[in-house]
Amino acid sequence: MILSALNLLAVALYLIATAALAWPLLGEGRPPGGRMPLVVAAAAVLLHATALLSMHRGALDLHFFAALSLVACVVSALTLLVNLTRPVAILGVAVFPLSALLVAIDGFVAPPTVPTPMDWQIKLHVTIALLAFSVLSIAAVLAIGLAVQERGLRHRQFGPWLRALPPLTLTESLLFQLIGAGFALLTLTLVTGALFVDNLFGQHLVHKTVLSILAWLVFGALLFGRWRYGWRGRRAVNLTLSGTALLVLAFFGTKAVLELVLHRSM
Repeated sequence: MILSALNLLAVALYLIATAALAWPLLGEGRPPGGRMPLVVAAAAVLLHATALLSMHRGALDLHFFAALSLVACVVSALTLLVNLTRPVAILGVAVFPLSALLVAIDGFVAPPTVPTPMDWQIKLHVTIALLAFSVLSIAAVLAIGLAVQERGLRHRQFGPWLRALPPLTLTESLLFQLIGAGFALLTLTLVTGALFVDNLFGQHLVHKTVLSILAWLVFGALLFGRWRYGWRGRRAVNLTLSGTALLVLAFFGTKAVLELVLHRSM
């Protein structure tokens, strides 16, 4: 009963924060102002984390829906951290409703699961991978925002949503900062995987490993191109979304097939 209440309250607070952030955009296109929506979102993240710890026995549960909910919680927390230094509360309009959906699915729809015991080395590897995926997921949301801004400017379509987005240079600068941080974390993920995972190319891991390496190459090429050739704009957006898509397939593609189609655990 208490757990259901935690999940419901987390969902409600995520949606309230989303509405508070989106409401100014429905009128004059003013940027979301004030700290109230972010305070509400912070309370939602705390309730989300508490519910996760309660449902999954305080352990890292990597079953499909539990992992999705955990990623959503981390992405929401990182969105709040980014907003401490950059005025990109608009990110919450995309992130927080998705978190609400995943909380609801994990809490009320998904079957109960038992976390698989892991050594501390594997927990470290998984934690770094989770942070890398979360940071690069936020970068992907920013990349979409950047594409919307550039398209609007190119076609002279200055709608309320476009006016509410941060300046183009700020969005682009933050995008590459996040990609740089995510690339460093992804590098650590591959290094810890090579050190701690017994058979990195074994059954159920080969696809994840190969796709993660491909994503690492994509993000590495983007950062090199930015440094050496000044890549930006559509090329940066396309490479960011391509790298993130590879990571989604690596982290959740095989897991979805095994658990939802074949009904087997990894």
